Amino acid sequence: MRKVTSCLFFFTMILLLLAGCRQMPGNSASESSSSVGTVPVSLTMTDQPPNGVTVLFFQVSITSASLTPASGSANVSLLNNNTPIQVDVTQLQALSAFLSTANVPAGTYNRLSLTFADPQLVIFNASDQAIASTCALNTVCQLTPTIDNSAMLAFSSTPFPVTVATNTPLGFLIDFHLNNVIQPDLSVNLGVSNGVTVAELPSAAPSRPPQLGFLIGAVQSVNNSQNQFTLQTADGRTFTIDSNGSTTYDDFPVSVCAAGSISCLAAGQIVQVHAASVETDGTLLAAQVSYLQAAGAQIVEGNIVGLSTSNGATVMKLILHRDPSNNSGLPLGGEASVTISGSATFSVDANGFTIPPGLNFTATSDLFVGQEVQVNVVAGSLNTSSNPTNAGAWGPPRLLSFSTDSVELEPSQVTGAITAISSSSSSFTLGNYASLFFTGWPFGGSNLAQVNVQTTAQTTYQGFNPDSFSGLTANSMVSVSGWLFPPASSTAPPTLAAETVTLRSNGLF
Repeated sequence: MRKVTSCLFFFTMILLLLAGCRQMPGNSASESSSSVGTVPVSLTMTDQPPNGVTVLFFQVSITSASLTPASGSANVSLLNNNTPIQVDVTQLQALSAFLSTANVPAGTYNRLSLTFADPQLVIFNASDQAIASTCALNTVCQLTPTIDNSAMLAFSSTPFPVTVATNTPLGFLIDFHLNNVIQPDLSVNLGVSNGVTVAELPSAAPSRPPQLGFLIGAVQSVNNSQNQFTLQTADGRTFTIDSNGSTTYDDFPVSVCAAGSISCLAAGQIVQVHAASVETDGTLLAAQVSYLQAAGAQIVEGNIVGLSTSNGATVMKLILHRDPSNNSGLPLGGEASVTISGSATFSVDANGFTIPPGLNFTATSDLFVGQEVQVNVVAGSLNTSSNPTNAGAWGPPRLLSFSTDSVELEPSQVTGAITAISSSSSSFTLGNYASLFFTGWPFGGSNLAQVNVQTTAQTTYQGFNPDSFSGLTANSMVSVSGWLFPPASSTAPPTLAAETVTLRSNGLF
């Protein structure tokens, strides 16, 4: 009756063990007390996706994460101020989301404990019949699952015990397998066999320091003289961000700033920060700062799951994944009907990446189910319904509608097996597709079982030998992040301009 395919995600906790820590001011997520003998510990999260995804949205809150020292002293929290963090794991196939930093004393630790809460699940029902008589075939449905006595997990076997030592990077890989975690009665059991597992990450090479993922939030203050600013996320976490000569500033409108430096920042702006490293005082060094919206504006990001027309206007149906302003009227996991105005602008959020020739995003004809887009919410156009889903019961996701006058193409994340490689065109074919819009969606056509991945000299590779196009091999399972463009014809596959290609070396997804 029920078709729930496998979903795998992992946290990456990079324990940056640094000497010479100095006292840090404040009590925010990145500004807790530090002293000699403690080292910054950061928590990052990423996702490996399902095979034949019917899961459109899976969010869970991390309410605690702590290490237990062998000395018998008190546990050390990895979530400063114990602030719960909501994570949409379906957006982390080829990306990582930075969660927190904490100061951890050097020493030996015997156990890692994690506590989860408030799972939210949105699926497309591609099974052979209705689920619980309320989630019909070929429809989008939401569930607020219950957790079966397994919200708290403790890991004390391999790789534990571990030793936190100065100048010795240490990390853990925590895998969350959704196909095992979701039970036949649709509850969530994190303690099931092979539901959540832990492994130790290999140390990063000196020439390739760990990339700690991204943060999205509002700029709180800017200190130009110290090349520093503070960022507050939608869930209230605050981080101090450093900038240096290697930090890039992207997508800032010329009307805002053309300097490409920290001088572009102003209080109230919403930006995305790609963290390069945690510094000795626990602050984050930004590799890239990308402009998202002006103070007072409202944007939202989502995945296109349907396209139609109404009164001559194109209407996108989006599953919402990101709302930097934390507007309660734009709930994550909600289903939005977005009417595109006739004067709407279309653009690509390329972040310095050069899109290959012939791939365009300039009009409604360039929209395609499966694309990730960021849209501006026209002031006064937002309407929402009040249909909350009861715990343990299926129902429609929160429905809302609004108009937009701006559509920006964002990177999509897709996973599948490489079925063909073309060295002459620097492209490869991704088959056995593992993303939402190739399984169960009523569009038909064998072309939708594959995607053409176009690489360029700017494409980066992770986990291959060598880490380049020549390292690709047929039948390898990979995750790709890049910009998705519709098929050139009814018999051609869609094309994805690849920004990153990541090898799934264990073959799991």
